[in-house]
Amino acid sequence: MVVLVHGFPDTPHGWDVIGQALAESGAFVVAPFLRGYAPSEAGAKDTTTRDLGEDVIGLVAALGVQRVHLVGHDWGAESAYAAVALAPEAFHTLTTIAIPHRATLTPTPQLAWAIRHFVTLSLPGAEARFAKHDFAMMEELITRWSPTWKFSADELAPIKACFREPGTVHAALGYYRAAALRTPDFMAKPVTVPTLNIAGTDDPGVRPAAFESTRRHYLAGFEVLTVPGGHFCHRESPEPVIAALRRQLRASLQTTP
Repeated sequence: MVVLVHGFPDTPHGWDVIGQALAESGAFVVAPFLRGYAPSEAGAKDTTTRDLGEDVIGLVAALGVQRVHLVGHDWGAESAYAAVALAPEAFHTLTTIAIPHRATLTPTPQLAWAIRHFVTLSLPGAEARFAKHDFAMMEELITRWSPTWKFSADELAPIKACFREPGTVHAALGYYRAAALRTPDFMAKPVTVPTLNIAGTDDPGVRPAAFESTRRHYLAGFEVLTVPGGHFCHRESPEPVIAALRRQLRASLQTTP
């Protein structure tokens, strides 16, 4: 079983190509909405990284399986890092896209500039600014983060439809309001699940070398795969991502007693 967790600004529709390909390979694929992204609900407080990790673990339990292959992009990647820290026994493999593990990430001025949206999206009035002019800010962020992605209106339509639902923008930006610069204590320990990091060669914010700098945080195997594209490289170049995930599934079948 494969669980695909989307990021911001996106929805499970961002996994349509990859999920379909994995399903055609025989995998059972689940792609949930992040907490607070309609039709899912958010709690009374802003969502923390621990909340996201516990959501993933709860989903695995609800599916009635012992372990899954976990894949996450952006906030989905942060959810995945949190989940494997809290319950590593629930996961065959971990694959994260565009976001390195924060525990051993080397800070740089370039990285600080790349994540400046953490400030702008958490300021008063950010929700109205984000939604203004049919979510023009969303398109600006996607273009900034994935300058090589020539997305269509149809590709963004499901995302805008989700954000138009009452409460979704508030919940999604709540991730930024609740974000802490310091790595949570529960995520400071090394990862004990075989891990693949996928980096976009054209990502202006997080270069592939940033993923390599976190290698010492992984104890059960670590690989960095670079593919064409920016922050949304899995949408720009799904084929190499699909191939890598299929290899993981085959390897898991060969090692499972």
